[in-house]
Amino acid sequence: MKLGVTGGVIAVLLFAAVVIGYSSLFSVYQTQQALVVRLGQPVRVVNEPGLHVKAPFIDNVITIDRRILDLEAPAQEVIASDQKRLVVDAFARYKIKDALRFYQTVGSIPGANSQLAILLNSALRRVLGEVTFTHVVRDQRADLMSRIRESVDREADNYGINVVDVRIRRADLPEQNSQAVYQRMQTERQREAAEFRAQGAQRAQEIRSRADREVTVLIADAQSNGEKIRGEGDSQRNKIFADAFNQDPDFFAFYRSMQAYEASLRPNDTRLLLKPDTTFFRYFNDPTGKAGDKPAGDKAAPATPAVR
Repeated sequence: MKLGVTGGVIAVLLFAAVVIGYSSLFSVYQTQQALVVRLGQPVRVVNEPGLHVKAPFIDNVITIDRRILDLEAPAQEVIASDQKRLVVDAFARYKIKDALRFYQTVGSIPGANSQLAILLNSALRRVLGEVTFTHVVRDQRADLMSRIRESVDREADNYGINVVDVRIRRADLPEQNSQAVYQRMQTERQREAAEFRAQGAQRAQEIRSRADREVTVLIADAQSNGEKIRGEGDSQRNKIFADAFNQDPDFFAFYRSMQAYEASLRPNDTRLLLKPDTTFFRYFNDPTGKAGDKPAGDKAAPATPAVR
């Protein structure tokens, strides 16, 4: 009976020792730092990873992340020094460097994010309000982000937080302003395009006018040269005819009569009503053309044309 009571007592003591030992030990990972709190009051900060000892039942351990944390700030409107509104989307990266001060001021990561968002928005408005829209978008963006980070880090030091980096992800005009700017740009491009088209049409008209003028001059010159050449040709032809007539008047008369027959006696053409003994047909009666000749005082009977 005594052995049973003794064994029970030993078992209870062993269990109590295990519970007390378990409550006295805690571990800290490499990515964490620990704050030991005794009855609501901070006692010490543990930065070294490994197994550590605390007072059982009265000490609590609060672990705080020691890695670099992200803060996503909501987009907000900022007025630049040239009175232009900007929609700025920024984010920050920070880490907790003083766990005790962090616990005493903000208490948790959500509380730190809320407080840092206020500080970041204030720094954005203060720094960006001192420069123009062009400086924010293009010229001094890197320098402005550095100034914002320094401002937020200086104020976050009161919360045991070190701000590692601040970045402006986007800085644009508000949607209504952007649409107005785009429409203005589109109108300007359309005006430039219309101006270019008008200049092109004017240039094309000038080219066409010059080409028409040159064509008119060329045609006039060509017609003039053609008339001149035709005149020279007619003169040469008449000279040849005159020379031929002087060399052989009978042959020339015969040749001209043949041409007259060919021109006047075409099928389905104008018909002539003439006397058979007219001089027009003298080569039909005599190959020499002398049979139809009449004395100089005789007059040939007038020819009566007949219509087809």
